[in-house]
Amino acid sequence: MASIYTAALMEHNAHPDYKYEMDEPTCTHDGVNPSCGDELTLALRLNGDVIEEAAFTGHGCAVSQAAADMMADLVTGETVDEARRLSSLYLDMIKGRPLTDEERADLDEAAELASIARMPARVKCAELAWRTLEKLLERETAAGREAR
Repeated sequence: MASIYTAALMEHNAHPDYKYEMDEPTCTHDGVNPSCGDELTLALRLNGDVIEEAAFTGHGCAVSQAAADMMADLVTGETVDEARRLSSLYLDMIKGRPLTDEERADLDEAAELASIARMPARVKCAELAWRTLEKLLERETAAGREAR
């Protein structure tokens, strides 16, 4: 079985580019994995429907921290709809759905976490940031509809 600790995972865990306290985020959301204690706060700066900046703070295992950094990298500069599509694709992959070559390319380095699907104890770690993103975008979309 392939190791889940790929070079990309280890690099994103050891040297995360997106792990910092964002100045004046548009929205934030806390995510917790109670089964292992991983916690993170996801912060986004939205400009209309574009995610201009994504960052996270928190602590947890290498898988949760690297997945959060990869997710923030992937969604920065994307529209909310594209971030939702990428999140859905990633979560399907972590549940074990094989990806097409095009889908793997869309997920970039995050596609390297596909082998985690065979390790049930690590799935929630790999999903934490992405589920937090989904909840944050769901809440922001609902708030936007109410404001109209």
